[in-house]
Amino acid sequence: MKLRLSTYFVFALLIWSCSDDTKINTPTPYQFIPPVHFGDNYEIPENNSFTVEGIDLGRNLFYEKQLSRNSQISCGSCHQQAKGFTDGAKFSEGLDGELTSRSSMSVVNLLWNSKFFWDGRVGTLEEQALQPIVDHIEMDLSLDEAVKRLSDSENYRQQFFAAFETDVITSDLIAKALGQFMRTLVSSDSRYDQYLLGQTELTDQEKLGMDLFFTHPEPKTGLRGGNCGDCHLNILTSGDREGFQGFHNNGIDSDANLEVGLMEITGKAEDRGKFKAPSLRNIALSAPYMHDGRLATLEDVLDHYNDNIQNSSTLDVLITDATNNSIKGEHIQLGLTDGEKEAIIAFLHTLTDDKFINDEAFSDPFKP
Repeated sequence: MKLRLSTYFVFALLIWSCSDDTKINTPTPYQFIPPVHFGDNYEIPENNSFTVEGIDLGRNLFYEKQLSRNSQISCGSCHQQAKGFTDGAKFSEGLDGELTSRSSMSVVNLLWNSKFFWDGRVGTLEEQALQPIVDHIEMDLSLDEAVKRLSDSENYRQQFFAAFETDVITSDLIAKALGQFMRTLVSSDSRYDQYLLGQTELTDQEKLGMDLFFTHPEPKTGLRGGNCGDCHLNILTSGDREGFQGFHNNGIDSDANLEVGLMEITGKAEDRGKFKAPSLRNIALSAPYMHDGRLATLEDVLDHYNDNIQNSSTLDVLITDATNNSIKGEHIQLGLTDGEKEAIIAFLHTLTDDKFINDEAFSDPFKP
């Protein structure tokens, strides 16, 4: 009789442990398929692999205004989908109307990046995700308070459990969820992409602009170029390379006004005035331009590189060596014609990805 009761008890316990209320949660792996023409030069952290639930949670947190002190600002406030995940402002406005010191950088195709922020101060998306939350100008919320607010929500506890198999919310898990979502912000269906894949044609002007964009000029041989691709590399049009090689002093200021830039991170004098060369994906939507938003239009940008380069001790050699003029003058000039500048701008417009900026998977889930 004792044996039968014991056997019955074990059987009942097994049934109870497999009930809907207590079944073990397993996050659903998300099958990430990179664009075939982007290459495989990316790395997904082993401790933060993609899951459907993690990405969904990260999207909610990206647009969650409770992660700011006054519950009025989210990550999505400064990274707006319709503007290529920038905010259209010279400097972003923080909680109390105070302005940031940098223009909002697009968060597109970050999976292929290894350094983040204009000065490259962090090396992972997880690190990057938390800094705006605690920044006193931007969202100004302590991580302890962020954890408390989310923990007070039954809905978020359930979401964290679904994503990470625990309802004990931590700042580390907040960062991981945001990192997962931001890694899915892949823009790869512009007309330029379609052209590369043989799905459409570019106009003659756009083709000329593309050729100029990716060509370093060689006046001795008559090879004309816009020199853009020296910093905004390959198909991704991003400056990210191993280490800090994707950071440049692009002649925006002379020595007298040169900002610290990358030097603040490396401590090296030769890095003064260097900033990250961002991706130019959806660049026609993300004005104003430069790290401080000083240039209002793409025409202003081309005029800067063509005629307004400021010489300084750390000016990038990729700029000093680039000219279409047969004789170099005292003033650094790229020497493009008006028609060539217009062609490059026409090409830049082919980098707009309408599907990306309208994709519901990247949109604000809290909007009706």
